Amino acid sequence: MIISPCISICRTDPITGYCYGCGRTNDEKKNWKDENTNDTWKKNNLEEIKKRMSGWQLDSFTESYKFKIENGVSIIKHKKINDQK
Repeated sequence: MIISPCISICRTDPITGYCYGCGRTNDEKKNWKDENTNDTWKKNNLEEIKKRMSGWQLDSFTESYKFKIENGVSIIKHKKINDQK
């Protein structure tokens, strides 16, 4: 199973149509949620969205996505959960 690239920074750039957090379009987000979308498409999409990013955005995404894979939740959700304790 390939983990969704959503890192809980869900805001879309009005010019590019890409999410500031994960770099996906709204259509790509829908494809990720579709149970018929295969892992090959997801792997290719991950590479494609990384190419859209650079500098701090790519660094932040890479760190946050790695954290999500290792911990099951994004850094932002993890902080929110801990802040509520």
